[in-house]
Amino acid sequence: MVTHNDPSREQAEEREVMAKAAEWLRQGREVALSTVTQTWGSSPRPPGSLMAMNDEGRSIGSVSGGCVESELISRYRKGELTTEFPTSVGFGVDSQQAGRLGLPCGGRLQITIEPLNSVALIDQLLNRIDQGELVARQVCLDTGEVTLSDGKGYPELSLSDERLVKVFGSGWQLLLIGDGQLARYLARMARMLDYRVTICDPREDFADPDPLPDVAYTRQMPDDAVRTLASQPRTAVVTLAHDPKQDDLALMEAIDSNAFYIGALGSTRSASKREERLTKIGFTPQQLERIHGPAGVPIGSKRPAEIALSIMAEITATRNSAVSVNISVATEA
Repeated sequence: MVTHNDPSREQAEEREVMAKAAEWLRQGREVALSTVTQTWGSSPRPPGSLMAMNDEGRSIGSVSGGCVESELISRYRKGELTTEFPTSVGFGVDSQQAGRLGLPCGGRLQITIEPLNSVALIDQLLNRIDQGELVARQVCLDTGEVTLSDGKGYPELSLSDERLVKVFGSGWQLLLIGDGQLARYLARMARMLDYRVTICDPREDFADPDPLPDVAYTRQMPDDAVRTLASQPRTAVVTLAHDPKQDDLALMEAIDSNAFYIGALGSTRSASKREERLTKIGFTPQQLERIHGPAGVPIGSKRPAEIALSIMAEITATRNSAVSVNISVATEA
């Protein structure tokens, strides 16, 4: 089996931010971590985006992709954001401020500024990330105390009046059961969204003579592939084989896995037949509810690229729903 050992781009960037913050602390610099916690309208960076800055005016990471970084660093160096405990600041609000700060018209974001003090805790976080763990970094907003715990079961970011929790670790990945044209479209789209992609197809006749770059291929049986990859909670599984012997093997294993999304290609009729087969085996209606079938949002898709788009849209919606749990996010027209 070909596997991905490298983190996704997003996770690599987050690790780089924390590693540089630890380096600055070792040099005796004052360091603060900025985390986007809430967004409204057209803010350019999602909740969870990170930037570290020090008292020399150096920074790493991004919270807006624009001029918010410059203003944050300037205010930090002037001592306006230097507090003993985490503090929250907002940017944007109206079109005039948005233009001045480099935000799209009407965009707004809320950022938590947190003074960093413990190199040991950052090193512990980095070590656990490097060991493949999913780690929840919890910050008490009243005291600034930081604790690390198992990240399984946490949304990617959560915010309350008492604490801010951000999950670090393994990247998002997509396991496709069945190779072919649709799998290639889905793989390309998923790679653009920073998923690590694995295509599983044990059928020799489906060996791809021109495999996609940056995509892993495996000849494992589908249930074995799911067992290997879907133990991680940031995994989506989609069956595309058009062969019940292949697809059902994967679905039966995925139902009780940590996968955040399980999708099955096919018509409403084939979905009904699949439900009958799995019910006879002993799966309950509650278990079968985990399967999105037919996979994809209803956009009238007929061509392979459109079907891939609809499936990727549903995966994205499911992922964002999981990410937004416990986050107070407002939206504006």
